[in-house]
Amino acid sequence: MKVSYHGHSVVQVEANGKKIIIDPFISGNELTDLDADKLEIDVILLTHGHNDHVGDTVELAKRNDALVVAPFELATYLGWKGVKVHPMHIGGAHTFDFGTVKLTQAFHGSAYTDEEKQEIIYTGMPAGILLTAEGKTIYHAGDTALFSDMKLIGERNMIDLAFIPIGDNFTMGPEDASVAAEWLQAKQVVPIHFNTFPVIEQDAHEFADNLSGKKGKVLEVGESMDV
Repeated sequence: MKVSYHGHSVVQVEANGKKIIIDPFISGNELTDLDADKLEIDVILLTHGHNDHVGDTVELAKRNDALVVAPFELATYLGWKGVKVHPMHIGGAHTFDFGTVKLTQAFHGSAYTDEEKQEIIYTGMPAGILLTAEGKTIYHAGDTALFSDMKLIGERNMIDLAFIPIGDNFTMGPEDASVAAEWLQAKQVVPIHFNTFPVIEQDAHEFADNLSGKKGKVLEVGESMDV
């Protein structure tokens, strides 16, 4: 399984011959190296409905005939936009041709703001994503506060790689993220959701260096790793 990071919470995964992207916030994301007009993708996984996570989903899905996997209310909304969707919900798992997806809880909000910024559309509960493929499991926590059931997620899943937000203000900050890393028991932990906006500026390298067991790893924008 090949995994790469592309700024904010954007993660790409290549597994079982499929190209998967999580939370494709590309247009308007000054940190990303991706070009939404050129990106080729088979599957889009979404954690929640905020604009900085849904991002270019509709355009990408339509141009690539890609499947969008998302929490039920968000999937329904995107389906109305003409996108091919597979709705799921927290605690549920489904096996696709690219791997198995299970949604976990996340403590955050989930709503989409229309382009005119005159309407906020509720898109259900936010989620984290457990993706298992090629014998490996990655966990994308989405946007979330620290919550004690992360211990349970770590106990019940052998997580090879965890993506955890560290930006603070909208999500947990570095201190709480460090606790989350311990509870999840992941072999490696990569920080996400930082430095996109001034209010979430953090030192990712300091966070990674402070994790026990040398499990912390900072992926620079565009950098990839094999899991």
